[in-house]
Amino acid sequence: MQSLQAKASQWSGVSQDDAFSIDQTNLFQKVGLQTFINLSTNFYTRVFDDEEEWFRSIFANSKKEDAIRNQYEFFVQRMGGPPLYTQRRGHPALIARHRPFPVTHRAAERWLHHMQQALESTPDIDADSKDRMMNFFRHTAFFLVAGDELKSPNQQPPCKHGTSNQLSM
Repeated sequence: MQSLQAKASQWSGVSQDDAFSIDQTNLFQKVGLQTFINLSTNFYTRVFDDEEEWFRSIFANSKKEDAIRNQYEFFVQRMGGPPLYTQRRGHPALIARHRPFPVTHRAAERWLHHMQQALESTPDIDADSKDRMMNFFRHTAFFLVAGDELKSPNQQPPCKHGTSNQLSM
C-alpha cells in the first residue's frame, strides 16, 4: 500500500524533498509574523469571495476571522516560528481536522489556485520563499486528499498536475 506522503508526491508533482525544503531555512525569521497574517488574510478573502458556490460551501460553517487565525498560526509554527497553533488548539493533526470537509482533488486544486494568487500578491515574500511555500502547500493539499481517501476509498482517480478533475461536489 502506498503511503500518504508518496501519494501526495505523485498527485502533486512535488517530491518530498521539495515539499519539505521549507525546513532548510527559517521562513518565519525571513518574512515575519505580519507577512503570514497578510498572506492568510489575502487567501481567505479570495476563498470567501470565490465565484464557485461548491467551493465556498466547504467553508460555510467557518468564520473568516477564525480561519485566518488558524491558518497563519499553523504557518508560523510550521515554518520556524513559535508554536502558536499548538498552544491554542493542540497538535495540528491536519488529516483529522480536515476530515469533516470534502478534500477532493478538485477542491485541492481550487485551494491551491487561491493560495498561488495570495502568495503572488503578498509583498515581503521573496521568490525563493514563495517557491518553497508553494511546494509545501501543493504537497500538503494532496496529502490531505490522500487522507480523505481513508474515509471514502471509492473516490475517482486523481487528476494530473495542472489539470482539473471533474468530480462533482
